[in-house]
Amino acid sequence: MGNTSTRADDILSCARTLIARGGYNSFSYADISKVVGIRTASIHHHFPGKADLVRVLVAQYRQEVEAGLAELERNVADPLDQLRAYLGYWEGCFADTTDPFCVCALLAGESPVLPEAVALEVRAHFRKLADWLTSVFERGAAQGRLRLVGTARSDAELFMAGVHGAMLSARAYGDATTFGAIARPLLQRIVA
Repeated sequence: MGNTSTRADDILSCARTLIARGGYNSFSYADISKVVGIRTASIHHHFPGKADLVRVLVAQYRQEVEAGLAELERNVADPLDQLRAYLGYWEGCFADTTDPFCVCALLAGESPVLPEAVALEVRAHFRKLADWLTSVFERGAAQGRLRLVGTARSDAELFMAGVHGAMLSARAYGDATTFGAIARPLLQRIVA
């Protein structure tokens, strides 16, 4: 049974890499088959259709993000330091090119062509991240650590959009340092 789970994990990992490279429509089960070294029928055994595969991948990604944010909440008390750590995480991803892009941000750009089940998972990710950021902004403002321009929610949404925009810019320019050059000033603007 352990081998089955490993096979599914290999398929998910491969799909994640392929999505990060070119998006939802950039790959097929044949592409995964070549990389993972299994027949497409075996992939269909684990994930009957591409929408099933990507929905599971996004759900798994959301769990990783939620676990990461929970760990951040446990280990870093100060709201400003939480935002610094959040940006630091992404800067690290860009620096070592392991996973330099939010899978959900990539897929969000393809929302009009995504299967509804996948689009729902992507939207849920954005809502959850915005909720967390809103709580950080609320606490930061209450503690006098952050200066709100609008509401905690609108500032959190603006911050989230800025971070995802910094990811796009870094990709567009082909320069990993672009992320930090854009994202760090987002934080400097709201420090109380």
